[in-house]
Amino acid sequence: SWWIERVRTQYELYDAIRIDHFPGLVRYWEIPASEATAENGQWVSVPGRHLLKILTRLYPNLQLIAEDLGTITPEILALRDEFSLPGMLVLQFAFDGSEDNPYLPKHHTQNSVVYTATHDNNTTLGWYNSLTDETKSYISECIDFDNEEMPWPMIRTALESQANLAMLPMQDILGLGEGHRMNTPGTTENNWQWRFKWQQIDDNLHAKFSSLLKSCNRK
Repeated sequence: SWWIERVRTQYELYDAIRIDHFPGLVRYWEIPASEATAENGQWVSVPGRHLLKILTRLYPNLQLIAEDLGTITPEILALRDEFSLPGMLVLQFAFDGSEDNPYLPKHHTQNSVVYTATHDNNTTLGWYNSLTDETKSYISECIDFDNEEMPWPMIRTALESQANLAMLPMQDILGLGEGHRMNTPGTTENNWQWRFKWQQIDDNLHAKFSSLLKSCNRK
């Protein structure tokens, strides 16, 4: 009942809803309330299939996105694919040197949402500046820089992806560095402090972004 009411309110507000930590609809780590840490617990199965069947029946036009990041098992993929839910592709995760890395643009699938980064990542410019020269060289082999400075090569790569939807953090659109990241997981201070100001957008940005969206056939 909690899920039904939660989705109902979000369904009225938004065009699409992302299910955070989607693997939790398959199983979760249950910890006794008496435990001081999360070390002692057990995995508990979840009737995620039953829940999704109810939600899709109640809300026929519901657009869900599965945050399928982290350790993903065949059971998680099966649940996601049974309901044709788009998964997430984060470009910052793509360049570890592995040719079978699923986040590499050449492996993207249409029923997906591609991100340059999420709220838990550094800004793309901050991330790129922290990389070794070797990794930067590898990135230049994988994507077209087209004489542009970061983060625009990554933005262009996301928009050119065959994924149906592309998501770009505002910090990346504005070309902001590490001091503007939204959140650092595992920390409790100085998070969620960044604020956007309309003065940060100038006519050049508007024209450049509009042209890029048109050339990539994005709306």
